[in-house]
Amino acid sequence: MMWIALAGMMGAAGVILAALAAHAAPGAGLDGAAYMLLFHAVAILAASSLLKRPLIPRPILIISLGAWVFGSVVFSGDIGMRALAGHRLFPMAAPIGGFAMIVGWLALAIAAIVASLRK
Repeated sequence: MMWIALAGMMGAAGVILAALAAHAAPGAGLDGAAYMLLFHAVAILAASSLLKRPLIPRPILIISLGAWVFGSVVFSGDIGMRALAGHRLFPMAAPIGGFAMIVGWLALAIAAIVASLRK
């Protein structure tokens, strides 16, 4: 349930950032931050449904989910802070968040490969 709650909050934040991108800060990069939150929220919903099924190793799937949450929140938070407050969340936040999202996707690919090899 925690993953579903996090996905819901990320989805809401994504819609808020999309609205801010359209009305408060056009061209400031908020669109990309909104998209990262929105599509990772959907990915988290989909992947969290696999947690109770033996298709993919659970520990690797949890790493993937955590990396998506952390990465998209840090990436989007940094973009949002720069656009709306004029300063960064912390140094290198957007690249760290982007790297975490990539790690999450690679973890999912590794989990699928490991599951295929076990069969």
